[in-house]
Amino acid sequence: MKILLANKFFFRNGGSEVVMFQERDFLIRSGHEVVDFSMHDERNVDSSYSSYFVGRQDYRGGGKLGKIKAALSLVHSPEAVRKIGALIDETRPDLVHCHNIYHQLTPSIIGAAKSRGVPVVLTLHDYKPVCPAYSRLSQGQPCSDCLDGGYFSVLRKRCAEGSLGKSALLYAEATVQRWMESYEKVDRFLAPSRFMQDSVLHRFRPDQVELFYNGVDANAIPVSGRDEGYVLYLGRLSGEKGIETLLCAHDTAGVAWPLVVAGTGPLAETFRAQYGKARFVGHLSGNALAETLSGAAVVVVPSEWYENCPMSVLEAMAYGKPVVGSRMGGIPELVEDGETGLLFDSGDASQLRDCLDSLMVDPVRRRLMGQKARQRVEREFSLQVHNTRLMSLYQRLLSGKQTISNS
Repeated sequence: MKILLANKFFFRNGGSEVVMFQERDFLIRSGHEVVDFSMHDERNVDSSYSSYFVGRQDYRGGGKLGKIKAALSLVHSPEAVRKIGALIDETRPDLVHCHNIYHQLTPSIIGAAKSRGVPVVLTLHDYKPVCPAYSRLSQGQPCSDCLDGGYFSVLRKRCAEGSLGKSALLYAEATVQRWMESYEKVDRFLAPSRFMQDSVLHRFRPDQVELFYNGVDANAIPVSGRDEGYVLYLGRLSGEKGIETLLCAHDTAGVAWPLVVAGTGPLAETFRAQYGKARFVGHLSGNALAETLSGAAVVVVPSEWYENCPMSVLEAMAYGKPVVGSRMGGIPELVEDGETGLLFDSGDASQLRDCLDSLMVDPVRRRLMGQKARQRVEREFSLQVHNTRLMSLYQRLLSGKQTISNS
Protein backbone atom coordinates (compact mmCIF):
# COMPACT_ATOMS: atom_id res chain seq x y z
CA MET A 1 0.00 0.00 0.00
CA LYS A 2 1.24 3.51 -0.82
CA ILE A 3 -0.08 6.40 1.29
CA LEU A 4 0.51 10.11 0.70
CA LEU A 5 0.55 12.03 4.00
CA ALA A 6 -0.10 15.78 3.79
CA ASN A 7 0.62 18.11 6.70
CA LYS A 8 1.85 21.70 6.56
CA PHE A 9 4.59 21.12 9.16
CA PHE A 10 7.11 18.32 8.73
CA PHE A 11 8.51 18.57 12.22
CA ARG A 12 6.93 17.98 15.63
CA ASN A 13 5.20 21.33 16.01
CA GLY A 14 2.15 20.20 17.97
CA GLY A 15 -0.35 17.44 18.65
CA SER A 16 -1.39 17.02 15.02
CA GLU A 17 2.23 16.38 14.02
CA VAL A 18 2.65 13.88 16.86
CA VAL A 19 -0.32 11.91 15.49
CA MET A 20 0.87 12.21 11.88
CA PHE A 21 4.42 11.03 12.62
CA GLN A 22 3.12 8.16 14.77
CA GLU A 23 1.03 6.96 11.84
CA ARG A 24 3.88 7.53 9.38
CA ASP A 25 6.28 5.46 11.50
CA PHE A 26 3.72 2.67 11.78
CA LEU A 27 3.14 2.53 8.04
CA ILE A 28 6.86 2.40 7.27
CA ARG A 29 7.52 -0.28 9.91
CA SER A 30 4.64 -2.31 8.47
CA GLY A 31 6.25 -2.35 5.03
CA HIS A 32 4.02 0.22 3.36
CA GLU A 33 5.35 3.09 1.27
CA VAL A 34 4.81 6.64 2.51
CA VAL A 35 4.89 9.74 0.31
CA ASP A 36 5.32 13.07 2.12
CA PHE A 37 3.78 16.42 1.21
CA SER A 38 4.43 19.50 3.31
CA MET A 39 5.97 22.99 3.44
CA HIS A 40 9.67 23.83 3.38
CA ASP A 41 11.11 24.71 6.81
CA GLU A 42 14.59 24.46 8.28
CA ARG A 43 13.14 22.44 11.16
CA ASN A 44 11.81 19.68 8.87
CA VAL A 45 12.95 16.11 9.22
CA ASP A 46 14.44 14.54 6.10
CA SER A 47 12.15 13.42 3.30
CA SER A 48 12.86 11.97 -0.13
CA TYR A 49 9.97 14.07 -1.46
CA SER A 50 11.02 17.50 -0.17
CA SER A 51 11.52 18.79 -3.72
CA TYR A 52 7.71 18.72 -4.04
CA PHE A 53 7.12 20.70 -0.83
CA VAL A 54 5.62 24.18 -1.14
CA GLY A 55 7.58 27.32 -0.30
CA ARG A 56 7.45 28.53 3.26
CA GLN A 57 4.64 31.03 3.82
CA ASP A 58 4.92 34.00 6.18
CA TYR A 59 1.76 36.08 6.43
CA ARG A 60 3.27 38.73 8.69
CA GLY A 61 5.92 40.33 6.48
CA GLY A 62 6.99 41.08 2.93
CA GLY A 63 5.44 44.51 2.41
CA LYS A 64 1.94 45.36 1.18
CA LEU A 65 2.15 43.44 -2.11
CA GLY A 66 3.70 40.44 -0.40
CA LYS A 67 0.95 40.40 2.21
CA ILE A 68 -1.74 40.54 -0.48
CA LYS A 69 -0.16 37.60 -2.35
CA ALA A 70 0.22 35.66 0.89
CA ALA A 71 -3.42 36.35 1.79
CA LEU A 72 -4.62 35.09 -1.59
CA SER A 73 -2.54 31.92 -1.25
CA LEU A 74 -4.13 31.31 2.16
CA VAL A 75 -7.55 31.20 0.49
CA HIS A 76 -6.37 28.99 -2.39
CA SER A 77 -2.79 27.87 -3.09
CA PRO A 78 -2.11 27.24 -6.81
CA GLU A 79 1.42 26.18 -5.86
CA ALA A 80 0.18 23.50 -3.47
CA VAL A 81 -2.38 22.23 -6.01
CA ARG A 82 0.25 22.10 -8.75
CA LYS A 83 2.89 20.40 -6.64
CA ILE A 84 0.67 17.78 -5.03
CA GLY A 85 -0.75 17.04 -8.48
CA ALA A 86 2.76 16.45 -9.83
CA LEU A 87 3.62 14.34 -6.79
CA ILE A 88 0.51 12.18 -7.22
CA ASP A 89 1.20 11.76 -10.94
CA GLU A 90 4.79 10.73 -10.19
CA THR A 91 4.18 8.38 -7.24
CA ARG A 92 0.59 7.18 -7.87
CA PRO A 93 -0.45 6.69 -4.21
CA ASP A 94 -3.40 4.50 -3.28
CA LEU A 95 -4.76 7.04 -0.83
CA VAL A 96 -4.12 10.59 0.45
CA HIS A 97 -4.36 11.20 4.19
CA CYS A 98 -4.50 14.89 5.17
CA HIS A 99 -3.80 16.20 8.64
CA ASN A 100 -3.16 19.91 9.33
CA ILE A 101 -3.33 21.36 5.81
CA TYR A 102 -5.00 24.73 6.42
CA HIS A 103 -3.54 28.05 5.26
CA GLN A 104 -0.15 26.98 3.89
CA LEU A 105 -1.39 23.99 1.85
CA THR A 106 -5.13 24.80 1.82
CA PRO A 107 -8.02 22.34 1.39
CA SER A 108 -7.73 22.93 -2.37
CA ILE A 109 -5.30 19.99 -2.47
CA ILE A 110 -8.24 17.69 -1.71
CA GLY A 111 -9.73 18.42 -5.12
CA ALA A 112 -6.35 17.84 -6.79
CA ALA A 113 -6.29 14.30 -5.36
CA LYS A 114 -9.94 13.53 -6.10
CA SER A 115 -9.63 14.71 -9.71
CA ARG A 116 -7.04 11.94 -10.12
CA GLY A 117 -9.31 9.30 -8.60
CA VAL A 118 -7.42 9.06 -5.30
CA PRO A 119 -9.48 8.62 -2.09
CA VAL A 120 -8.92 11.26 0.61
CA VAL A 121 -8.98 10.94 4.41
CA LEU A 122 -8.79 14.01 6.65
CA THR A 123 -8.14 13.87 10.39
CA LEU A 124 -9.99 16.64 12.23
CA HIS A 125 -7.34 17.97 14.61
CA ASP A 126 -9.38 21.18 14.98
CA TYR A 127 -12.73 22.68 13.96
CA LYS A 128 -11.61 24.45 10.76
CA PRO A 129 -14.26 22.93 8.42
CA VAL A 130 -17.02 24.38 10.62
CA CYS A 131 -15.19 27.34 12.22
CA PRO A 132 -13.15 29.75 10.07
CA ALA A 133 -11.09 30.64 13.16
CA TYR A 134 -10.58 26.85 13.78
CA SER A 135 -10.85 27.01 17.61
CA ARG A 136 -14.59 27.60 18.17
CA LEU A 137 -13.55 30.59 20.27
CA SER A 138 -14.78 34.14 19.73
CA GLN A 139 -13.54 36.97 21.96
CA GLY A 140 -12.10 34.25 24.19
CA GLN A 141 -15.46 32.52 24.66
CA PRO A 142 -16.70 29.19 23.24
CA CYS A 143 -18.80 29.73 20.12
CA SER A 144 -21.06 27.63 17.87
CA ASP A 145 -22.27 30.26 15.39
CA CYS A 146 -20.68 28.82 12.23
CA LEU A 147 -21.37 25.11 12.66
CA ASP A 148 -24.12 25.06 10.04
CA GLY A 149 -21.91 26.58 7.34
CA GLY A 150 -22.95 30.24 7.62
CA TYR A 151 -19.76 32.18 8.24
CA PHE A 152 -20.91 35.80 8.60
CA SER A 153 -20.39 35.71 12.38
CA VAL A 154 -16.64 35.58 11.91
CA LEU A 155 -16.92 39.08 10.41
CA ARG A 156 -19.56 40.40 12.79
CA LYS A 157 -17.71 39.24 15.89
CA ARG A 158 -14.20 39.84 14.47
CA CYS A 159 -13.09 36.40 15.63
CA ALA A 160 -9.51 36.74 14.31
CA GLU A 161 -7.77 38.63 17.12
CA GLY A 162 -10.45 41.35 17.00
CA SER A 163 -9.24 42.40 13.54
CA LEU A 164 -11.78 43.08 10.81
CA GLY A 165 -9.16 42.56 8.09
CA LYS A 166 -7.96 39.19 9.42
CA SER A 167 -11.53 38.10 10.05
CA ALA A 168 -12.49 39.05 6.49
CA LEU A 169 -9.64 36.89 5.21
CA LEU A 170 -10.88 33.90 7.19
CA TYR A 171 -14.40 34.55 5.95
CA ALA A 172 -13.16 34.62 2.34
CA GLU A 173 -11.18 31.42 2.84
CA ALA A 174 -14.17 29.54 4.29
CA THR A 175 -16.53 30.86 1.61
CA VAL A 176 -14.22 29.96 -1.29
CA GLN A 177 -13.60 26.46 0.03
CA ARG A 178 -17.35 26.01 0.48
CA TRP A 179 -17.91 27.17 -3.11
CA MET A 180 -15.21 24.74 -4.33
CA GLU A 181 -16.79 21.98 -2.19
CA SER A 182 -13.31 20.96 -1.05
CA TYR A 183 -14.43 19.36 2.20
CA GLU A 184 -17.44 17.71 0.56
CA LYS A 185 -14.98 15.72 -1.59
CA VAL A 186 -13.38 14.06 1.45
CA ASP A 187 -14.14 10.33 1.57
CA ARG A 188 -13.75 10.04 5.33
CA PHE A 189 -13.23 12.52 8.15
CA LEU A 190 -11.60 11.06 11.25
CA ALA A 191 -12.96 12.72 14.39
CA PRO A 192 -10.70 12.15 17.43
CA SER A 193 -13.62 12.72 19.80
CA ARG A 194 -17.36 12.21 19.75
CA PHE A 195 -17.66 15.92 20.51
CA MET A 196 -15.77 16.73 17.31
CA GLN A 197 -17.88 14.22 15.39
CA ASP A 198 -21.11 15.84 16.60
CA SER A 199 -19.75 19.31 15.80
CA VAL A 200 -19.07 18.59 12.13
CA LEU A 201 -22.22 16.53 11.59
CA HIS A 202 -24.00 19.88 11.39
CA ARG A 203 -22.42 20.08 7.93
CA PHE A 204 -21.36 16.61 6.76
CA ARG A 205 -23.13 13.28 6.22
CA PRO A 206 -23.02 10.79 9.12
CA ASP A 207 -21.35 8.16 6.91
CA GLN A 208 -18.61 10.68 6.05
CA VAL A 209 -17.41 11.17 9.65
CA GLU A 210 -15.89 8.36 11.72
CA LEU A 211 -15.06 8.47 15.43
CA PHE A 212 -11.33 7.83 15.63
CA TYR A 213 -9.56 8.53 18.94
CA ASN A 214 -5.88 9.47 19.08
CA GLY A 215 -3.48 6.82 20.36
CA VAL A 216 -0.57 6.90 22.77
CA ASP A 217 2.37 4.48 22.75
CA ALA A 218 1.71 2.86 26.11
CA ASN A 219 4.46 0.29 25.52
CA ALA A 220 7.03 3.09 25.51
CA ILE A 221 5.73 4.59 28.78
CA PRO A 222 6.47 2.63 31.97
CA VAL A 223 3.79 2.82 34.64
CA SER A 224 5.01 5.22 37.29
CA GLY A 225 5.04 3.86 40.80
CA ARG A 226 6.01 7.29 42.12
CA ASP A 227 3.79 9.89 43.74
CA GLU A 228 5.71 12.87 45.06
CA GLY A 229 2.59 14.71 46.17
CA TYR A 230 2.31 17.55 43.66
CA VAL A 231 -0.37 18.57 41.20
CA LEU A 232 0.91 19.03 37.64
CA TYR A 233 -0.33 21.32 34.88
CA LEU A 234 1.31 20.65 31.55
CA GLY A 235 0.44 22.90 28.61
CA ARG A 236 0.28 26.34 27.09
CA LEU A 237 -0.02 29.33 29.42
CA SER A 238 -2.90 31.09 27.69
CA GLY A 239 -6.44 32.05 28.62
CA GLU A 240 -8.35 29.30 26.84
CA LYS A 241 -6.38 26.58 28.64
CA GLY A 242 -7.96 27.48 31.99
CA ILE A 243 -4.61 27.78 33.75
CA GLU A 244 -5.71 30.93 35.62
CA THR A 245 -8.67 29.06 37.09
CA LEU A 246 -6.22 26.45 38.39
CA LEU A 247 -3.88 29.11 39.77
CA CYS A 248 -6.80 30.79 41.55
CA ALA A 249 -7.87 27.45 43.05
CA HIS A 250 -4.33 26.88 44.29
CA ASP A 251 -3.94 30.42 45.65
CA THR A 252 -6.85 29.98 48.04
CA ALA A 253 -6.13 30.10 51.78
CA GLY A 254 -5.80 26.67 53.32
CA VAL A 255 -4.64 24.87 50.16
CA ALA A 256 -1.61 22.79 51.11
CA TRP A 257 -0.89 20.78 47.95
CA PRO A 258 1.99 22.04 45.80
CA LEU A 259 1.35 22.98 42.16
CA VAL A 260 3.92 22.56 39.38
CA VAL A 261 3.21 24.47 36.15
CA ALA A 262 5.10 23.26 33.07
CA GLY A 263 4.78 25.22 29.85
CA THR A 264 5.20 28.59 28.19
CA GLY A 265 2.84 31.04 26.56
CA PRO A 266 1.72 34.66 26.30
CA LEU A 267 0.62 34.88 29.95
CA ALA A 268 3.69 33.22 31.47
CA GLU A 269 5.29 36.34 32.97
CA THR A 270 1.97 37.70 34.20
CA PHE A 271 1.20 34.46 36.00
CA ARG A 272 4.69 34.19 37.49
CA ALA A 273 4.36 37.66 38.96
CA GLN A 274 0.81 37.21 40.24
CA TYR A 275 0.85 33.63 41.51
CA GLY A 276 4.10 33.13 43.39
CA LYS A 277 2.76 30.17 45.35
CA ALA A 278 2.98 27.87 42.29
CA ARG A 279 6.27 26.54 40.93
CA PHE A 280 6.77 27.45 37.26
CA VAL A 281 9.29 25.20 35.51
CA GLY A 282 8.93 26.37 31.89
CA HIS A 283 8.82 24.13 28.83
CA LEU A 284 9.76 20.49 29.48
CA SER A 285 10.66 17.76 27.02
CA GLY A 286 12.53 14.46 26.91
CA ASN A 287 13.74 13.06 30.22
CA ALA A 288 12.75 16.16 32.17
CA LEU A 289 9.16 15.82 31.02
CA ALA A 290 9.08 12.09 31.74
CA GLU A 291 10.52 12.61 35.23
CA THR A 292 8.04 15.37 36.07
CA LEU A 293 5.07 13.31 34.87
CA SER A 294 6.31 10.23 36.71
CA GLY A 295 6.49 12.09 40.01
CA ALA A 296 3.11 13.82 39.79
CA ALA A 297 0.24 12.86 42.07
CA VAL A 298 -2.46 14.26 39.77
CA VAL A 299 -2.47 15.88 36.32
CA VAL A 300 -4.92 18.74 35.72
CA VAL A 301 -6.42 19.73 32.36
CA PRO A 302 -8.62 22.76 33.18
CA SER A 303 -9.39 23.85 29.61
CA GLU A 304 -12.01 26.51 28.91
CA TRP A 305 -12.30 25.80 25.18
CA TYR A 306 -13.59 22.76 23.32
CA GLU A 307 -10.61 20.42 23.53
CA ASN A 308 -10.67 17.65 20.95
CA CYS A 309 -8.68 14.60 22.13
CA PRO A 310 -5.78 16.10 24.10
CA MET A 311 -2.64 14.00 24.05
CA SER A 312 -1.78 15.40 27.50
CA VAL A 313 -4.70 13.46 28.98
CA LEU A 314 -3.77 10.21 27.22
CA GLU A 315 -0.11 10.54 28.22
CA ALA A 316 -1.01 11.18 31.86
CA MET A 317 -3.25 8.12 31.86
CA ALA A 318 -0.47 6.04 30.31
CA TYR A 319 1.82 7.05 33.17
CA GLY A 320 -0.85 5.78 35.57
CA LYS A 321 -1.94 9.21 36.80
CA PRO A 322 -5.49 10.28 37.66
CA VAL A 323 -6.63 13.29 35.64
CA VAL A 324 -8.78 16.14 36.88
CA GLY A 325 -10.34 17.73 33.81
CA SER A 326 -12.99 20.26 32.88
CA ARG A 327 -16.27 19.24 31.28
CA MET A 328 -15.27 20.70 27.91
CA GLY A 329 -15.15 19.20 24.43
CA GLY A 330 -13.73 15.69 24.32
CA ILE A 331 -12.21 15.64 27.83
CA PRO A 332 -15.19 13.86 29.47
CA GLU A 333 -14.83 11.07 26.91
CA LEU A 334 -11.34 10.32 28.21
CA VAL A 335 -11.71 10.97 31.94
CA GLU A 336 -14.24 8.70 33.64
CA ASP A 337 -15.55 10.76 36.53
CA GLY A 338 -14.91 8.99 39.81
CA GLU A 339 -13.06 6.10 38.12
CA THR A 340 -9.93 7.35 36.32
CA GLY A 341 -10.14 10.92 37.58
CA LEU A 342 -12.57 13.71 38.36
CA LEU A 343 -14.46 16.24 36.26
CA PHE A 344 -15.43 19.81 37.18
CA ASP A 345 -17.35 22.62 35.52
CA SER A 346 -15.09 24.70 33.33
CA GLY A 347 -14.00 27.98 34.92
CA ASP A 348 -15.21 27.02 38.44
CA ALA A 349 -12.14 27.47 40.67
CA SER A 350 -14.01 26.44 43.81
CA GLN A 351 -15.19 23.16 42.28
CA LEU A 352 -11.71 22.47 40.92
CA ARG A 353 -10.17 23.10 44.33
CA ASP A 354 -12.65 20.70 45.96
CA CYS A 355 -11.76 17.98 43.41
CA LEU A 356 -8.05 18.38 44.03
CA ASP A 357 -8.44 18.62 47.81
CA SER A 358 -10.35 15.33 47.85
CA LEU A 359 -7.64 13.53 45.87
CA MET A 360 -4.60 15.07 47.49
CA VAL A 361 -5.57 13.80 50.95
CA ASP A 362 -6.12 10.24 49.68
CA PRO A 363 -3.05 8.59 48.08
CA VAL A 364 -4.74 5.19 47.97
CA ARG A 365 -7.60 6.59 45.87
CA ARG A 366 -5.09 8.31 43.58
CA ARG A 367 -3.21 5.07 43.03
CA LEU A 368 -6.36 3.08 42.24
CA MET A 369 -7.59 5.74 39.81
CA GLY A 370 -4.18 5.80 38.14
CA GLN A 371 -4.23 2.05 37.70
CA LYS A 372 -7.67 2.20 36.07
CA ALA A 373 -6.49 5.04 33.83
CA ARG A 374 -3.55 2.97 32.59
CA GLN A 375 -5.78 -0.06 31.99
CA ARG A 376 -8.20 2.07 29.96
CA VAL A 377 -5.38 3.44 27.81
CA GLU A 378 -4.14 -0.06 27.05
CA ARG A 379 -7.65 -1.23 26.24
CA GLU A 380 -9.03 1.72 24.24
CA PHE A 381 -6.41 4.37 23.44
CA SER A 382 -3.17 2.53 22.79
CA LEU A 383 -1.20 3.22 19.64
CA GLN A 384 -1.67 -0.42 18.67
CA VAL A 385 -5.46 -0.06 18.80
CA HIS A 386 -5.27 3.20 16.83
CA ASN A 387 -3.01 1.77 14.13
CA THR A 388 -5.05 -1.41 13.72
CA ARG A 389 -8.16 0.70 13.15
CA LEU A 390 -6.25 2.95 10.73
CA MET A 391 -5.20 0.03 8.56
CA SER A 392 -8.75 -1.35 8.60
CA LEU A 393 -10.07 2.04 7.48
CA TYR A 394 -7.59 2.29 4.61
CA GLN A 395 -8.48 -1.21 3.44
CA ARG A 396 -12.22 -0.50 3.59
CA LEU A 397 -11.84 2.67 1.54
CA LEU A 398 -9.61 1.02 -1.04
CA SER A 399 -11.91 -1.99 -1.26
CA GLY A 400 -14.80 0.36 -1.91
CA LYS A 401 -12.79 2.16 -4.58
CA GLN A 402 -11.98 -1.14 -6.25
CA THR A 403 -15.64 -2.17 -6.20
CA ILE A 404 -16.67 1.11 -7.79
CA SER A 405 -13.98 0.92 -10.47
CA ASN A 406 -15.06 -2.61 -11.46
CA SER A 407 -18.75 -1.78 -11.72
